[in-house]
Amino acid sequence: MSEKILDCAVVGGGPAGLSAAINLHQRGKTVRVLGAAPGLLAKAERVDNYLGLPGLSGSEMLAAFTGHAKALGIEAEPGRVANIMPMDERLMLNFDGDILEARAVILAGGVAKAKPVAGESEFLGRGVSYCATCDGMLYRGRQVAVWGLSPEAAGEANFLASIGCKVRFVSPRRPPELDSAIEHIPGAVQAVGGGDTVEWVRVAGEELAVQGVFVLRSAIAPDTLLPGLAIQDGFVQVDRRMATNIPGVFAAGDITGAPLQVAKAVGEGLIAGLSAAEYLDKA
Repeated sequence: MSEKILDCAVVGGGPAGLSAAINLHQRGKTVRVLGAAPGLLAKAERVDNYLGLPGLSGSEMLAAFTGHAKALGIEAEPGRVANIMPMDERLMLNFDGDILEARAVILAGGVAKAKPVAGESEFLGRGVSYCATCDGMLYRGRQVAVWGLSPEAAGEANFLASIGCKVRFVSPRRPPELDSAIEHIPGAVQAVGGGDTVEWVRVAGEELAVQGVFVLRSAIAPDTLLPGLAIQDGFVQVDRRMATNIPGVFAAGDITGAPLQVAKAVGEGLIAGLSAAEYLDKA
């Protein structure tokens, strides 16, 4: 567990997250940006509607944003936040297996397009996990499935195998970095089922007997990341201060809904950063 409590953790290193972090920093708050920049802006061929910076490619614009933040000592840390839990007026974040404490959190991870498969949400904590390094030891000597939907998934599967889990790796193609001793099953997890705990996953119409399943997506749906978070039409509900229904938690950018534009993301990041700073000053 981190010894130092952060003023604010920003989840997501895109335009909204960096904007929020810069404004928190300018107000003397300690902040960390968790998660690399989302890929949507980097893929844009040309952005012509951002005031004062016409004609840049998405990657050029993102480089300008990250350069500005880096000059202030702010860099997005690669990795994944697996879950967030409010506790005693603080928020505990599981970041790549390390537990961080923050007094406030800003959600700026963009749109999580993937929806949970049947049974995934129901068995969360009862055999479904989003973090191999966190929960792996619970399944030592047991059969588990790893559904590899992120670049880091093969490494996490290798870790599970190294601590004695019996791993089956599910993905369309076998990653070259996957340990040769791990069984690869082509396809995708279609459903998770069992009794009190997970007993099987369905892949390509076949039920495979497992005691656990690690769903390793690059992005996790916000209300799965933070249970109890108010969602409407797939987006996080916020007020004009970018505050969510959970005290100390704010959101900005594409995660709050349309329009999915850079200018909106930067503006909402500014508001979220200012609102979080005000919340911290009053706490």
